[in-house]
Amino acid sequence: AEAFAVVREASVRVMKMRHFDVQIMGALALHQGKIAEMGTGEGKTLTATLAVYLNALSGKGVHVVTVNDYLAERDAEWMSKLYTFLGLTVGINLSQMDHAAKQKAYAADITYGTNNEFGFDYLRDNMVQDVAQRVQRSLSYAIVDEVDSILIDEARTPLIISGQAEDHTDLYIKMNALPAHLDPQLGEEKSDGSGVIKPGDYWVDEKSHQVYLTERGHEKAEQILTQIGLLKEGDSLYAPQNINLMHHLYAALRAHSLYHRDQHYVVQGGEVIIVDEFTGRLMQGRRWSDGLHQAVEAKEKVGIQNENQTLATITFQNYFRMYQKLAGMTGTADTEAYEFKEIYGLETVVIPPNRPSRRLDRQDQIYKTSPERYAAVIKDIKDCFERGQPVLVGTTSIENSELISKLLDKEKLSHQVLNAKQHAREAEIIAQAGRPKMITIATNMAGRGTDIVLGGNVERQSILIEADESLSDAEKAKRIQQLKDEWQGLHDAVVNAGGLHIIGTERHE
Repeated sequence: AEAFAVVREASVRVMKMRHFDVQIMGALALHQGKIAEMGTGEGKTLTATLAVYLNALSGKGVHVVTVNDYLAERDAEWMSKLYTFLGLTVGINLSQMDHAAKQKAYAADITYGTNNEFGFDYLRDNMVQDVAQRVQRSLSYAIVDEVDSILIDEARTPLIISGQAEDHTDLYIKMNALPAHLDPQLGEEKSDGSGVIKPGDYWVDEKSHQVYLTERGHEKAEQILTQIGLLKEGDSLYAPQNINLMHHLYAALRAHSLYHRDQHYVVQGGEVIIVDEFTGRLMQGRRWSDGLHQAVEAKEKVGIQNENQTLATITFQNYFRMYQKLAGMTGTADTEAYEFKEIYGLETVVIPPNRPSRRLDRQDQIYKTSPERYAAVIKDIKDCFERGQPVLVGTTSIENSELISKLLDKEKLSHQVLNAKQHAREAEIIAQAGRPKMITIATNMAGRGTDIVLGGNVERQSILIEADESLSDAEKAKRIQQLKDEWQGLHDAVVNAGGLHIIGTERHE
C-alpha cells in the first residue's frame, strides 16, 4: 500500500497524472501475478508503474514486455521520468544494441523490450562460454503488455538462432521449376479412397501448413527429375541418397502453394522479408527454416542466401514459464482465461472501466462472396465520409489493404494506408486518423498501443512543427497555438458525426 501511494503521489508531481482507483485495482492484480483485463484507453501503461515500482525494490530486475520496439522505446521514455524521480534506473533492450549496451540495459532496475528480444537474449546467453558474457540476470518478474498476443497467439512460435550450413543455391533454382509441372489435387483422400474431388499430383493441407505428394505426383516428379539430371535413371525419390531431393522438392511446393507475396512476405531491396502474421510488421533479419526461405527466394528470383542450421531454439511459451512471477495486461483476455490458467497458471481479473464505455458494437455481416463484401465496405465508408465521420478500416494482410485502397481510388475518396510497407510513417498516419472525413486503411500492425485522438493528435503535429528548421520560434509558437484553437472544433465535429467508425473487413483467427 505504501509503495502504491508513493508512486501515485510521485506521478502527480512528475507527470501531472493521478492513478484512478480502477488502475490501482489493475496494479494489484499485476503484483499478485495475474492478468489484468483493461479496456482500450484505460491507461494500462500508467497502471503498470505501480506494480513495476513495488517489484523493482527487491533489486532483482523487472522486465516490461511489449509487442514492438516502438512501444518499448515510447513507454520507457515516457515513464523513465517517474522511475528516475523515485530513485530507480531504466534500461531499453533493442535488437540493434551491442553487447555492452545490452548488459547495461539488463543491469537496470526496470528493463523495457520486446518478447522477441528477451527470448533471443536468453538463447544467446546459453551459447556463451563465459558466464561474464551473459547479458540477462535471473528471470524474476515480467509484466507482458498485450499478453493475449504474446502468450496465446504466438505461444508456440519458435525463436531460432541459426548458423550457416552448406550452399545448395543451384538445387533450389532447379527445383523451383517443378511446381509449374505438377497439378494440385482437390480434396484429401480418406482411408476408404473417397474424399478426392479432382485427382492431382499433390494436395495442400492448409491447417498443418504442409504439402503432400500423391502416388501419381511421385511418379511424375521422378520422371521430371530424371530428365533434368537430378535423379539417376531407375532411382527412387524414396532412396536414402535422395532424401535431400525430397526435402528441396517439398520446400518448393510449399513456397508456391502456401506462401504468397504481400501476404506472408514482401520483396524489398532484392530480399524476401517475412510479414508477421500476428502484428502485420516486417520481421527484418528473421528467416524461415528447413529451406523454405531459400525456396521462396528462388520463386521470386532474388539472391538465394545460404541455408541455416539451428544452433538454439525456444518457444515463447517455454521462455515465459521460466519467470518466478509473471503478470500481463490486455484489453481482451477473458475469452482466453481458460488457456491462461491451464498453460501458465495465470488467473484473469476483469477490471471495470473508469467511465462507462459509449462504444456501440454492431453484429457481424456475412457475405457469400468477396466482391459483395468489399462493395458493402466501400458503401459503409462513403456513408461515413458524407457525414464527416473518420473511418478506420482493418484488414489482415498487405494485399487486402492495397485492394481496398484501389477500390477507394476508383470512388475518388482520399485515404491513407498503414501496412508493413509504410511502417516508418505509422505515428504520423495514426496522428491524423481521427480527423473529420479521414479514411485510414490498416493491417493489424496498428492495433497495438497506438491511440487515435478524435479531431487529430495535436501533440504529434506540434512535434513535427517543432522539428521544422525553416520556421522561426515565433512562427512555430503561432502555428502550434493555431492548431490547438482549431482542434476543439474538429473534435466536436467528429463527436457529433458519431465518433470514429471502425470496420473489420474479415475475421482473423
